[in-house]
Amino acid sequence: MRDRWRAVGLLAVALFAVNVVARVVIRLGFDGDDTAADRVSLAMFLVIGLILAVLAFRWGQDHPLGRWAADVAAGVGVALLLTVLVGPLLVGQNPFGGGAGTFFAQIWLYLAATAAGVLVGYLTVTALGRDHRSRMLKRYAEIKTAKPRRPVRR
Repeated sequence: MRDRWRAVGLLAVALFAVNVVARVVIRLGFDGDDTAADRVSLAMFLVIGLILAVLAFRWGQDHPLGRWAADVAAGVGVALLLTVLVGPLLVGQNPFGGGAGTFFAQIWLYLAATAAGVLVGYLTVTALGRDHRSRMLKRYAEIKTAKPRRPVRR
């Protein structure tokens, strides 16, 4: 159980670190340029989606969907809270400085990027037949076909 929470914590820290790096790059390199800041933000969302796609692909092979989905949801939730509430403070901004529209737009964009990443990873592992459920069904079919049929006596 401790290893499971460690993985969730590492996921949250990794996703938050990607956001912090993007905020620092925007703050130091592109402070007044909104177009460049948008590109850095897009790159950040792509990296977050890629991390989650790889994670869903990897965890989807070893664990049932309910287990790894809960772990990913917990990690994304913690990272989302850190990103929206603590991230702006690290670069000297107010989390609510842009108004409610900007605050909730950050949340929706973050959730959209994470959902897209998880969906791509899970659909890929499922399409390849390497997900946990497909492997268990294959193992069950192999076991059932390996046993000879017993004749029924009446």
